[in-house]
Amino acid sequence: MLNETRPAESAATARSDREFVRRETVVRPVPFVPEVNLHMAEDAIALWETTEDARGERGLPPPFWAFAWAGGVGVARYVLDHPELVGGRTVLDLAAGSGLVGIAAALRGAASVRAAEIDAYAVAAIGVNAEANGVRVDAAFADLLDGDGAPAEVVLAGDVFYERAMAARFLPFLERARARGAVVIVGDPGRAYLPRGRFTELAEYEVPVVADLEDAALKTTTVWSLAGG
Repeated sequence: MLNETRPAESAATARSDREFVRRETVVRPVPFVPEVNLHMAEDAIALWETTEDARGERGLPPPFWAFAWAGGVGVARYVLDHPELVGGRTVLDLAAGSGLVGIAAALRGAASVRAAEIDAYAVAAIGVNAEANGVRVDAAFADLLDGDGAPAEVVLAGDVFYERAMAARFLPFLERARARGAVVIVGDPGRAYLPRGRFTELAEYEVPVVADLEDAALKTTTVWSLAGG
């Protein structure tokens, strides 16, 4: 079930994006998080080329939405194992990709889940993935990083510290969310730009990943809570 907030575009375009996601992916359980089913691609490069052909332009972002990335898998696993974190609370899944983390929160009784993305295909993927799992996720095409994530009581983010520029925007956002009282949880598979001194470790997992996208078949992934300040 889906409530989409999309960029200025026709309903036909949004519907076409959802059909594209369904056509170019296969629904299957997520390794290490079998409670969740996602529309996932077999070949990252081939799908990337297909998305560019479908849009008629080059230089589109990679199809992050078509794979379960280690950071998100770690957060989803933690949420599923600790339902008290999200039960009855409002949740924001930031840079949501496939919507895996938000779906896990919805499955564990979150009062509401908003999943924010800046890729229209990802917004479509969040919608079809929520439907595949029988949950409601409000998918928003939005860059929220100049705000503080209000009114979400829990802010979840998987693997957002992989580039310096990204980290420079995400950390202040997460700190503002924490300062207003939100619980902030981040999953990270050892990326270079995570400021570990600002976080408290909650759990560590060995997460299976797509070897073509990472440098190994397993990634040690840590789930962190942003410390108060």
